Amino acid sequence: MRRSLLAAFLSVALLLTGMAGVAAPAAADPIPDGPGRGFVPAYIGGPATPKPLEGRPIPANPHQGPVGLSSMHADSYASDTYPFLGPLGRDPEVLNEAKGGGLPGLCSTVTFARRTGLIVAQCTRGQNFVLRLIDPKTLKDLATYDLPPRPSTVQAVFSLSLDKVLTDTSGGAYYYLDPQDRAVLADSAFHLRRFAHEKGPDGEWRFKVTDDWDLSGHLPHDCATWTNPWPKGECDPITSVGPDWDGLIWWVTRNGRIGTVDPDSGTVQMTRLQGESIQNSFATAEDGVSIVSDHALYQMRADENGTPEVIWREAYDRGSGRKPGQIDQGSGTTPTFFGDGYVAITDNADDRMHVIVRRRADGRMVCRIPVFGSGASATDNSLVGYGNSLLVENNYGYRNFFELPPGGSSVGGVSRVDVKPGGSGCETVWTSEERSPSTVPKVSVPAGLLYLYTKEPRNDFIDAWYLTAVDVHTGRTVYKVLTGPGKWFDNNWAPINIGPDGTAYVGVIGGLVAVRDRE
Repeated sequence: MRRSLLAAFLSVALLLTGMAGVAAPAAADPIPDGPGRGFVPAYIGGPATPKPLEGRPIPANPHQGPVGLSSMHADSYASDTYPFLGPLGRDPEVLNEAKGGGLPGLCSTVTFARRTGLIVAQCTRGQNFVLRLIDPKTLKDLATYDLPPRPSTVQAVFSLSLDKVLTDTSGGAYYYLDPQDRAVLADSAFHLRRFAHEKGPDGEWRFKVTDDWDLSGHLPHDCATWTNPWPKGECDPITSVGPDWDGLIWWVTRNGRIGTVDPDSGTVQMTRLQGESIQNSFATAEDGVSIVSDHALYQMRADENGTPEVIWREAYDRGSGRKPGQIDQGSGTTPTFFGDGYVAITDNADDRMHVIVRRRADGRMVCRIPVFGSGASATDNSLVGYGNSLLVENNYGYRNFFELPPGGSSVGGVSRVDVKPGGSGCETVWTSEERSPSTVPKVSVPAGLLYLYTKEPRNDFIDAWYLTAVDVHTGRTVYKVLTGPGKWFDNNWAPINIGPDGTAYVGVIGGLVAVRDRE
């Protein structure tokens, strides 16, 4: 037993900290393949013909960067859609030459600076998160900035539980770029900061902190450290930040605290959802902010002093426990604004998960429609919303890259759900059998394509990961491009991001993968 515990401890420690000590090469090597590349097809299907989607363009939040460039979910509506073409599968090439300073180096969020044309990404580097400034053509780092380690990393090592760190959404993954291309991010040291990137006197790129708001005086911060792994007080890390349409910076914490910072005065206001936790990001629109806890969906707005106040609250079926395919008990989705004044999430009902659509003005129910099979439905990724359509991915069966067996996958399934004319209910338009275990899927509106990151189960134990394009109109799979075989190509909940040049980027355990058309 002691030998087993020691081995488990060393495995966790090596994974979380040992690899962080690997020196980053000046020119990073490609992510190493696992076994099987010669036994699986590199390309399946054929090039897509663009078929644009119907619907009004996503409005631009005046305090956030351009739609499609500035956050994990593409815009402040959390639509997960892009107003430009993604890859069409025309003689595609795969580039995977960047890593976050040695393995593992997964990038949780990839954004695109409008003025410089560079990628700003938040990635892992062993026990730390790091901001990376990346050349989009070569995937080489131009600058990096180390962020504070998360307390969950300490907890994972001392409790011998990877689940501690792999279910922690705090530390800076949910950040955004503002209209000046500054990354606005809340770190594990309870600081909300804005990071510009610029060239220094030596001609080298660098990150520069332009603003720093210390929130530790407003939040419990008795958190685990290497010298005090079991603190007695409360630690309530910040999960996500985002701007409302009046310019306040909103933030939410794991234990249900919701606050704002006025960037002009530095004034902080806060409220709390008692007995509820928040693991997802949130959406902002012209008339308010939508937040989902592990119990209910909220529409909120700041009062004249900047204090968040509840406009309406609607509980949902949170089920009887956490499912394999979610990181907690509750909705796994960031709320999505879409269509004619709608907001959507999924619930966590025991038998079958439901897509829930409400009117964002008053919370009135539009529909609650079950998706996927009995006893095998869960998602921990945001819905994609455009026009009056939603796209939902089934993550049931996936927990993390460490626990996924060789050749294994999730149960699978992706569905399109449409709101009927006049908001008279919803209907499932199609369901694809594609297995996209854990990625945040994305849609290119002018292409009419849904992008997934798929992996089929195989008896030969080969882990073959594909960027997969599905026709949003019909649900037909158009093409698949192999990114690579093996564990290093598992995305472990990281999203797909589409760049303005049509390149698709996927954060994987080994670093960053790009798929782009040669034609």
